[in-house]
Amino acid sequence: MRLFYFNVCQAYRYSLKKARCSSTIWYYRSFSVKTDDVLDIPLKYQDVPSENIRNFSIIAHVDHGKSTLADRLLEITNTICIEAGKAQILDRLQVEKERGITVKAQTASLFYRSKINGELFLLNLIDTPGHVDFSNEVSRSLSACQGVILLVDANQGVQAQTVANFYLAFCQNLVIVPVLNKVDLKNANPEKVEEQLKGLFEIEPETVLRISAKQGTGVDKLLEAIVSRLPAPKTDRQAPFKALIFDSWFDKYRGAVIMIYVLNGSVKEGDVITAVHSQISYPVKNIGILRPTEYITGTLVGGQVGFLTCNMRSAKEAHIGDTLHLKDKPVEPFPGFKPALPMVFAGLFPLDQSMHGEMRSALERLTLNDSAVSITTESSAALGLGWRLGFLGLLHLDVFSQRLEQEYNAQAVMTAPSVTYKAKVNSKKLITKYGSDEFYFSNPIDFPDPTFTEVLYEPFVLGTIITPDMYLGDVLSLCMEKRGVQKSSTNIDDTRVIIQCYLPLNEIVVDFHDTLKSITSGFGSFDYEDHGYQESFLTKLNILLNGTEVEELGTVVHASKAVNLGRKMVLKLAELIPRQQFLIAIQATVKGKIVARENIKPFRKDVTSKLCGKRGGDITRKMKLLKQQSDAKKKMKMIGNIEIPRDTFINVLKR
Repeated sequence: MRLFYFNVCQAYRYSLKKARCSSTIWYYRSFSVKTDDVLDIPLKYQDVPSENIRNFSIIAHVDHGKSTLADRLLEITNTICIEAGKAQILDRLQVEKERGITVKAQTASLFYRSKINGELFLLNLIDTPGHVDFSNEVSRSLSACQGVILLVDANQGVQAQTVANFYLAFCQNLVIVPVLNKVDLKNANPEKVEEQLKGLFEIEPETVLRISAKQGTGVDKLLEAIVSRLPAPKTDRQAPFKALIFDSWFDKYRGAVIMIYVLNGSVKEGDVITAVHSQISYPVKNIGILRPTEYITGTLVGGQVGFLTCNMRSAKEAHIGDTLHLKDKPVEPFPGFKPALPMVFAGLFPLDQSMHGEMRSALERLTLNDSAVSITTESSAALGLGWRLGFLGLLHLDVFSQRLEQEYNAQAVMTAPSVTYKAKVNSKKLITKYGSDEFYFSNPIDFPDPTFTEVLYEPFVLGTIITPDMYLGDVLSLCMEKRGVQKSSTNIDDTRVIIQCYLPLNEIVVDFHDTLKSITSGFGSFDYEDHGYQESFLTKLNILLNGTEVEELGTVVHASKAVNLGRKMVLKLAELIPRQQFLIAIQATVKGKIVARENIKPFRKDVTSKLCGKRGGDITRKMKLLKQQSDAKKKMKMIGNIEIPRDTFINVLKR
């Protein structure tokens, strides 16, 4: 079969650079297309008219088949050739392959010739994460789109994140194409799921497409729906260049690689562009699109999505949501993105303080790939110099920690997660220090003195739980155990219920999702959104060793949970702290009152063994030796220091 090569010189030059790559076939297929499938491909990507461009994302709940559908779209449009046994091409990170989830949104540009009108279309696909912790990635990706594919599992039906993603796209006025996936499964019930879509989102059943992304069934009809239902981007290619930065990653040879959506005008290699946020100008080095590997085009025009390198070297320069324009040709900037507000905080410390510089460099590079993470410096008497990191959720924290170790070989200690609290104080000293009578804190060391504290607040979330009705009682009991307050309960269909509850973030941040999955046999799903701060009866749980407070082991807890948590803490410390020559008393206190205590018995020498006779001689001699030993241990306890090994702090504080 005759192959039609476009951009031959550039393809040959680029293929030489990638000759050592094990996936060379991807590059080859990116540069050559069968003429029976796609005819008359323009020699330059910028020749595609804006009317024939479609920018869209795939949004869905976790494990509903987003990445599998992306594979089929890439394969059917002859963008790549997927080898047998290989799947989820757009999941490139090792953590994504190991966990089977999408963490980072990925872009791929596809060519598709319509079977109806014969026109050639450029489809810019963005595969987005499905977990609630990465909704920030979804929101940024949708800013470069005009429509979305709402993917729903025909077996599991509508899940919690399906609801959240639908309203995320709906609020941005994007065109939604509803699609049922996995219709080939034995237990699939597409009619029932269509009723759910009708009841929840008022989506008519006749507009819903049925596909099997794994088998490829119905994907050709989906491609026709994309080009017929989704609108083309509104652009003016004759206007001054204006582009939005919606993603970035770090390359150790080129610096920051930024993903942009070109709204108006065009940009080419050699142009000098300016970032509105920093007002720094950069010469453009490379421009191209992802297919899904990098393909240099030399220019991008209005309506297109692609990547750009321009010697940006730090995360602060590649500001997500920033506007780019040609130097000396300013434009009206985009409104930008609402900054992601961290909800979970944890301390990060290097295993060895000599590795502090390497750890700082690794954090700077990784935060360029994940701008939702906030970083502030922190020091601890026990763990040394480190950082306080803010994350969008517990999975976000886990993934960040795993990427830090896998991608940068950075060995670190991650402390137990906590949330941000708010306090209102009446102390003039504190008001002067913080500039207001209200201030926020996430570290228990900053807990204000109760004497000068009027009100304490903790963050709440509005949780959405979808569960089979047979587990309703267990789910409500779990919510009550976590201090939740039910808002509403609605039947989705004959067997499933959607529950909304107000929950304290501190109660759900660690094990709520796992417990929910356990009590619902894996059928329950959970999603949440920020609901602001509410007044709460909070207190600080202190840990004392022989009457001396250990600040690093303090924690903020609700008063109703203080006693139970205190008992757990002292029991754990009693197992970890090594025995000494004197008694060690481990106490948990709340407002000066002891709520739990454990003793670590001292080493004891048999001082009466040297006495003569089987009975040890006179009893007065024996008691005298025992009293001398007791007095010595009391004196040692008064002047002795308890040196807690660093490993003990790590084992107590780590997740």
